[in-house]
Amino acid sequence: MTSNGSIDDLLARHEPALRRLAASYERDPALREDLVQEMLFALFRALPGWRRECSERTFVYRVAGNRALSHLARRRPALEDLERAESVPDPAPLPEAAAAASQEHETLLVALRRLPISQRQLLTMALEGLTPREIAEVLGITDNNVAVRLTRARAALRELLAARSRP
Repeated sequence: MTSNGSIDDLLARHEPALRRLAASYERDPALREDLVQEMLFALFRALPGWRRECSERTFVYRVAGNRALSHLARRRPALEDLERAESVPDPAPLPEAAAAASQEHETLLVALRRLPISQRQLLTMALEGLTPREIAEVLGITDNNVAVRLTRARAALRELLAARSRP
């Protein structure tokens, strides 16, 4: 039980954000849904140990972000798969039902997925409205480090988006 209500309430409050977070890590809709369920279950299991040393939002992102990284680590392809994949054109990802009407949303997700994990984490949390202090708490780094890394991540994202729009 949280100070703001039940575990179900906490999960319901954060599920939309967790779905967006999962979309930045997983393009396949079925695997993305599995990742969301893994995140929700991880939160359910971690909640009794939450000592309230950080905000609820920070706690949720820390647990969900760690689960997303574990998901990626399990799915890391073998080296020979990577070599074969270089010659195969990257198919356009299937858009989420909610994002079907928004090409900009899909373009942003594609660009985010191409960034290194450290930059993807920062930008995803910033796009979700986490403050630099909250991001610092989630990642265990300083506020100044967040500011520097966010500046670099935004520049990298801009470059990816610009390269995508060039003929």
